[in-house]
Amino acid sequence: MSIKKLDHVSVVVEELESAIAFFTELGMTIEGKAPIEGAWVDRVNGIENIQVDIVMMRTPDGNGRLELTKFRNPKLVAIEPAVAPPNALGLRSIMFSVDSVDDTVARLQSKGGELIGEVVRYGEKYKLCYMRGPANIIVALAEELS
Repeated sequence: MSIKKLDHVSVVVEELESAIAFFTELGMTIEGKAPIEGAWVDRVNGIENIQVDIVMMRTPDGNGRLELTKFRNPKLVAIEPAVAPPNALGLRSIMFSVDSVDDTVARLQSKGGELIGEVVRYGEKYKLCYMRGPANIIVALAEELS
């Protein structure tokens, strides 16, 4: 076996504090914060003079982690289109299981989250939706129905 576990997902954000507020509202907690720079981070990224601030967030069950990264140097690189549609190549979404989709949507909207489509039912099993969160990432929410 070559993989032990999925350690974390990393998201580069422009505004670190608003991203922390968004994911804290979702129920995650801060595991740690650190400024990162130096030759080793330059070498692993293949970019010179990297200076970033990292915040590691953890899910309530302790099994999932999300790394929020704010680049101080070099400047962020824009991608086109800046707000990619759900069918764009690359990372699709980060899905979280929640107690109540409706409650979570309302709370995340108060922190800048935007509902992409509608909240829908998948048969009698799930209530689902997609939201756009910090750095325009798509956050999927799933509520398991009894």
